[in-house]
Amino acid sequence: MRSPPMTSLTQIADGDERPAAWAAVISLALGVFGLVTAEFLPVSLLTPMAADLGVSSGTAGQAITATALVAMLAGPGIVIGTRRMDRRRVVIGLTLLLALSNILSATAQSYGILLLARMALGLALGGFWALSAALAMRLVPMHQLARAMAIILTGVSVATVCAAPLGAAIGAAWGWRAAFMAAGAVGLVALAVQVATLPTLPPAGAPGLRVMFGLTRRLRVRLALLTVVLAISGHFAGFTYIRAYLEAVPRMSVETISFVLLAFGIGGFLGNLLGGAGASRSAARTAGTAAFAIAITAFGLVTLGASVPVAAGLTALWGMAFGALPVSLQTYMTRAAPDEAESAGALLVSAFQIAIALGAVAGGLLTDGLGPQGAILLAGAATFLGGITMFGPGRLREAVA
Repeated sequence: MRSPPMTSLTQIADGDERPAAWAAVISLALGVFGLVTAEFLPVSLLTPMAADLGVSSGTAGQAITATALVAMLAGPGIVIGTRRMDRRRVVIGLTLLLALSNILSATAQSYGILLLARMALGLALGGFWALSAALAMRLVPMHQLARAMAIILTGVSVATVCAAPLGAAIGAAWGWRAAFMAAGAVGLVALAVQVATLPTLPPAGAPGLRVMFGLTRRLRVRLALLTVVLAISGHFAGFTYIRAYLEAVPRMSVETISFVLLAFGIGGFLGNLLGGAGASRSAARTAGTAAFAIAITAFGLVTLGASVPVAAGLTALWGMAFGALPVSLQTYMTRAAPDEAESAGALLVSAFQIAIALGAVAGGLLTDGLGPQGAILLAGAATFLGGITMFGPGRLREAVA
């Protein structure tokens, strides 16, 4: 039987007793874990990657930019281009691409090949993220959707905790290529679980560019997208070069940086939980508060970061603040357009990736020109503006509406 169209999913009553496919939901969480781990693995490996490939740290950081730029286009492109395909096949194909991109990164002998591998990752990332919320809506009854999304986003939380410190530790022990190979293995595990658990999901709805552009006429959608561009670009302007900063300013050793990045990850896990709880009451307030908290920690690093304990503590607090940001923004966007889940997801993915690319480029330029302190300062300024967006006049207009 063909699944109901996406536009009718938000109208399903809370009493809907469709059986929940929890194993399939967990398989999506594994895919998200693999994607987030792979996307930000270069953060903890930037210095050895740059040295091995013969480029500057700022140039190596553009491996993240390449992923983001492709994902920006891949989100809407894959949603529209595969709208007549079984979503099970699409997801499995994207996860296979995730694994292959990591293996290609691990074996890259030139910076150009690395960029090609990271672009392939961008295709997987953009498509998977754009579809994830809509898939959750089809795998469980509506009254269990929040639980399903929490499970999927747990993949983000665990990756936030594990990716940076494990990447740094594996890189220190066996080299940066081994870290990418391990990420490829994670992708293959996620692929196997998805093949075993995902049910057939015939295409539903009719996502298209007209629908996506139509969504941008909604005030809440515009506020979400603007906040993403400001706050997420600010975060990645600084975080992409956090290892370079920790090496240059408080002069931490690789071992110490690994522990600090672990603290960042643990903070992100806690922030994800707090952000989910806060977003259930007010997604806008939670997102704005998280953006302001990142700004405060970034400004603190610029002024007080020469102290190792202070830099470590502020980095952990940064992780907690950022952990709350994607959860609250995704919740806010979902509530802004529950009737067009795939299209809204594609817009959000594009905005996120535009922001990541802008942040990585700007941070790289400032790092090469002024040192990593410049990138951290930009992070503080941009996230502060993002917080204002959620608490500012546009938010007041939304409340009146």
